[in-house]
Amino acid sequence: TVSMANRGPSYGLSREVQQKIDRQYDPELEQVLVRWILAQCGGDVAQPAPGRDGFQQWLKDGTVLCRLINSLHPRGQGPVAKIQASAMAFKQMEQISQFLQAAERYGIAATDIFQTVDLWEGKNMACVQRTLMNLGSLAVAKGDGLFVGDPNWFPK
Repeated sequence: TVSMANRGPSYGLSREVQQKIDRQYDPELEQVLVRWILAQCGGDVAQPAPGRDGFQQWLKDGTVLCRLINSLHPRGQGPVAKIQASAMAFKQMEQISQFLQAAERYGIAATDIFQTVDLWEGKNMACVQRTLMNLGSLAVAKGDGLFVGDPNWFPK
C-alpha cells in the first residue's frame, strides 16, 4: 500500500487544483520570508535550499517555525517550551501545530492560518507563505521592539 504522504502523481481535477495552488506560490515572497526568519531567529537557523521544495523542507519539522514564534516573545516567555529536531513524523507535525496555536494566540486570524498538512505534505505552500507574511506584518505592527529586520518587507 502507498502511504498518504507519498501519493505519486495526481491526475485530472486534483492535479489541476494542485497546479493552481502551486502557481500561487511566490518565489520573491519566499526570499523575503527567508531573510526575515533568518534575521528574526539570529544564528539559530541555517539557510534553506532555494525554491519551494527547499522552503518546505526547511520548515517541515517545525523547529524553525517554533523558534520564529518564540523570538517574537520576550526571552524566556516563548509559547513553545521545548523545541527539538526529530525525524519522527508525528513529532514534526506536533511542532507545526504548536506553532499554529501560538500564531493564533499571537493574533493571526484562524482563517489566515495554514493547516499542518499544507506544510508537512507540501500541499499548499502558498498558504504557508500567507500565514508567515501575516505574522511578519503583525510583528511589525505590534511595535513592541521584538521584530527584527526591515519593516518594509511587510505590507502595512
